[in-house]
Amino acid sequence: MRFLTLRYFNAVARLGSIRKAADRLHVAPSAVSRQIAQLEHELDTVLFERSKSGVRLTAAGEVLARHSHRVFRDIDRARSGIDDLRGLRRGEVSLWVIEGFVRGLLPSILAEFQIRYPAVAFKVQTASTDRIIEALLEDEADIGITFNAARRAEIETIAEFPEPISCLVAPGHKYADRKQLTLEELCKEPLALPDHSFGLRQSFERTVAKHKLAPKILVTTNSLELTTTMAATGQFIAFKPALAVVSDLEAGHLRAIPVADQELASARSSINVHRDRPLSHAAQEFLKLLTVTIRAAKERSK
Repeated sequence: MRFLTLRYFNAVARLGSIRKAADRLHVAPSAVSRQIAQLEHELDTVLFERSKSGVRLTAAGEVLARHSHRVFRDIDRARSGIDDLRGLRRGEVSLWVIEGFVRGLLPSILAEFQIRYPAVAFKVQTASTDRIIEALLEDEADIGITFNAARRAEIETIAEFPEPISCLVAPGHKYADRKQLTLEELCKEPLALPDHSFGLRQSFERTVAKHKLAPKILVTTNSLELTTTMAATGQFIAFKPALAVVSDLEAGHLRAIPVADQELASARSSINVHRDRPLSHAAQEFLKLLTVTIRAAKERSK
């Protein structure tokens, strides 16, 4: 099995299209098709199901994609290790984070790191907590920032921070001047919440079930940004850690009001890595800056 063939296969698996893979690799689609056909002949199995809309991995293709992805990640680590030996500071860090963190501290942390290590590149992916844990397990992510993630033996928590969940309302909302709200009060209002793959939604569902409440969830979405926007209309209430909406609170677009519930008040965000997978020098240095910066921000917010 040649490296080039595996590279072509990996591109098609990732993009779901032979033409898109060819464009990304700067070769003709026919060249990609030949490499895939050769690989299927060598392995004596079909790796892709073809359709008018593109290609989809078969069960055998899923197995090969998973293992070949790890091969390319190992090559990237080897390249990074060689750079470290040369005293260079090149590299690439794969960072998966909950969406709220992108609007909070992440931009300033990335900017500061770029000043220190200008040649290090980042791949930043926003996802739900469940998907971030999966990315760490599948070697797609070097570092993951999660919210209220369930404990996993394979995942090491580098740092954990209190992240109480507040409800978000517009300045003109009837609850805008309240110092605290009960779940009973909140469940009577129209709510905009993320879907069930988000740690925040899971915490909310556990809490209302414990109190036998029936919330009025009128908007469910995979976008935390949309829930915040819905709250800003004045017609909905959303839920988020206050740190995730610092800019909106400072600008006066929203008000964050604590919820009178122990589980929601004891929520946490975590910085995670895979327990048995070494990080590159670049990822290690970023992990240090990330941890120190979040810890300092938490201290200032007390």
